[in-house]
Amino acid sequence: MKDVFAKLLTDFLSTIVFLVIYLTSGSVVLATSVAIAGSVVQVVYSRVKGQPLSFMTYASLALVIVLGSATLLTSDPRFVLAKPAVAHFAIGAIMLRRGWMLRYMPPIVTDTIPGYVTIAGYAWAALMFALGVGTIAVAQTGDLRLWTIYVSVVAVGAKIVAFAVQYVAFRILITSRIRSARA
Repeated sequence: MKDVFAKLLTDFLSTIVFLVIYLTSGSVVLATSVAIAGSVVQVVYSRVKGQPLSFMTYASLALVIVLGSATLLTSDPRFVLAKPAVAHFAIGAIMLRRGWMLRYMPPIVTDTIPGYVTIAGYAWAALMFALGVGTIAVAQTGDLRLWTIYVSVVAVGAKIVAFAVQYVAFRILITSRIRSARA
């Protein structure tokens, strides 16, 4: 679990840095410049340490540079604020692969309700796309406080609720199937 949070922090570090600097200084140019520089330093540091870098790391760096440059050219923070939407869309697209979720489930789930797991995988993809659209809509308002609430409370909360609903639904379905098989 600790590794998951460390990975999330690393993935969103440039966005967090941007937000903190922008909210404290009010300067879009300063916040964006530091976020871009920080992303570059992150990648260089990882390379120097010999850590393997995934496609997503390079894609994230490219997004920070492209969207950050657009922000610098226009002095409009909405470009940087839209970055998490791209991640949601990319993850949603990956989740459209049939049966992607099966490899993450314990054998009792994959043996008992594989069809429901596949449907849940598509539901997760739909959730990612919806959160991406929501991120863009909120970013377009340019309201950083609203965006912060959306990204940190709404998006995270939606994923937690979806996970809880899925867990309960799977438990009910599996219990029902096992009881039916015994009867």
